Amino acid sequence: MTTKILFASNKLGDITNEQLQQMLNQHNLGELISAIKTDNGAMGQTMFVHSSKGEFVLKGNPLFPGQFEEEQFFVNNISKCIDVTVPTPYFIGTTNSLFGWSYAIMPRLKGKHLNDIEVADKLMSEDKKQIAESMANTLMQFHSWRVDVCGEFDPNTNSLKEFEEGYTRWLYDRIIYWVEDARKYSEITLDDMKWVENVLQQALNAFDQFNTPTFVMGDFKPGNFLIHDVEGDWKISGVFDFTNAYFGDPLADLIKIITMYIDYDELDEAKHFLKIYIAKTDKKEGIIQRLKVHMLMQRTLDWGCAKAIGAVTWDMNMSFSVWAEHYLKTLEDIIRGIE
Repeated sequence: MTTKILFASNKLGDITNEQLQQMLNQHNLGELISAIKTDNGAMGQTMFVHSSKGEFVLKGNPLFPGQFEEEQFFVNNISKCIDVTVPTPYFIGTTNSLFGWSYAIMPRLKGKHLNDIEVADKLMSEDKKQIAESMANTLMQFHSWRVDVCGEFDPNTNSLKEFEEGYTRWLYDRIIYWVEDARKYSEITLDDMKWVENVLQQALNAFDQFNTPTFVMGDFKPGNFLIHDVEGDWKISGVFDFTNAYFGDPLADLIKIITMYIDYDELDEAKHFLKIYIAKTDKKEGIIQRLKVHMLMQRTLDWGCAKAIGAVTWDMNMSFSVWAEHYLKTLEDIIRGIE
């Protein structure tokens, strides 16, 4: 399901006002005022819809069967047991006849993106630390949802499906798969492969001892949450897009934020983010090793994607292992700096 779908794009195509009004009628959401496709929506799947009853987000043309049912499951459960604002109620269309594909519609959350110019330009150092703290606290809220086994939600059975060969094998196989995939678009040498295998081997014991699976959003990044300023205090006002969610090691959710901080050379903010999160973590054993493997996973995906679409922003002559090692080493230095 979601853990197997990483690179895909189903666009909405042309949508008429008549179709949108029919959709609003089906869910008693008022009269259409305006609609516009989002600039940074989930792979071209989203549109803002403004009606007489409020502002909504239309998400359509799913990447895989059951995408919206799966996301609805996570949204509904989070809204009931976790203190994080998510887009609920999350309605799913009962038929494909209206647009030619299935869809979901949900309330548009309030707030601004962290990378919006009008926000980014006025953030001071203290503001950035407030946001880092809010991100850490939001993730701790998410990770308070604990389950018995690592796996993913299966919309066909409406239940949690355990990873057949265990979490460690699932994660390690996934990394090797995407390293092999990256070899189609770039040079991955034997030395690179040995380096990857060494990183995985060094963390094997830490993962074998991991036994507290939690909800993992799978795509926690600035594009998927909104922030607002409440009397000088910056906080996350809402989180959305749970297409990549599953149950496993919660540390995986920290990686995209840490990567952002490293790329922007905001290491003090990275330390603050990790310090807040780790201080509230029950079990601290093996954190560095596990985080390094999750960073390796993300670096593998980012390397392969950049090479495939010609969007490389680093030295073209740099090997994969040298490039990725920089992030793993910086991550380790950040953690050592707060211990």
